[in-house]
Amino acid sequence: MTDFTILADKALRDEILTHEESLAVLQTPDSRLLELLQAAFTVRERYFGKTVRLQMLLNAKSGACQEDCGYCSQSAISKAPIERYGLLTQDQMVTGARRAAAAKAQRYCIVISGRSPIDRDIADIASAVRSIKQEVPIQICCSLGLLNERQAKDLKAAGVDRINHNLNTSEAYHPEICTTHTFQDRLATIRHARTAGLEICSGGIVGMGESDEDLIDLALALREVKPDSIPINTLHPASGTPMEHCAPLTPQRCLKALCLFRLLHPRTEIRIAGGREHNLRSLQPLALYPADSVFVNGYLTTPGQPAAEVWRMIEDLGFEIQVDAVPTKQGIPASEPVAGLHS
Repeated sequence: MTDFTILADKALRDEILTHEESLAVLQTPDSRLLELLQAAFTVRERYFGKTVRLQMLLNAKSGACQEDCGYCSQSAISKAPIERYGLLTQDQMVTGARRAAAAKAQRYCIVISGRSPIDRDIADIASAVRSIKQEVPIQICCSLGLLNERQAKDLKAAGVDRINHNLNTSEAYHPEICTTHTFQDRLATIRHARTAGLEICSGGIVGMGESDEDLIDLALALREVKPDSIPINTLHPASGTPMEHCAPLTPQRCLKALCLFRLLHPRTEIRIAGGREHNLRSLQPLALYPADSVFVNGYLTTPGQPAAEVWRMIEDLGFEIQVDAVPTKQGIPASEPVAGLHS
């Protein structure tokens, strides 16, 4: 029987779990889940206390992607009934930043669909970021697809703090979820961003038919990447995508995966990302025992938990929201819809 306190002690000594120990985490009997969560929380509390950082997304360009990622409702092969539109205006991106600050978000992430951004989109996003940095005290992350080194440097010069580019799954399983770009293409974008001096946000998706070994390999690959934050998405199968019939996840499976990433990445910010409302359901609060960050107000093409409900969940746990910068101007209430703003 696995002694989870031993695994927590190893993580606190920055010792890597063995393959067998990692498997034991993912295959923990549900009856022992609380023991596992306590071990993960021991590690989380050492480095993050009881603080939680919030992040908010803006889907700044939706649909019309050339890639064939099987999980994505915006891909070229998706028949999902989503809204499709070109790049939002600078004013809309700035409005989104105000709304994120009002939601107590530490970070605002501008996301666009597509394989790689065209130079005009990079220029427009850079201009919006400059305006945001002058007005809204918030960190900015961009998720723009495959980037070259020049594009990454332009974003850094504009004031972007962080680039998100997920590995998504193991290198071995990657061809099962996407054939239009490779795992190595993703690593190249991360290298370009790091060379430009940008922080790195990189994680994955649980529930795409991968094996336990694939999840472990993903976690180990991310140890090599050494990202500043790791978003853990859980597949919310979208109707009209190749993965719409994937076996459903249980809340317990999601929690075990989060614990694995915490024990293998003890000092790294771990964010409960897309799919948490759908897959964790009533057990969402327990996810903050291994994780220390969470999205508010929705994802790219699916709705999410309103900020005020997230605040209450965090308060009820006895945790507190960490915001490094306090807005100096009156923002838009987190619950108020913004005309022309897609999220």
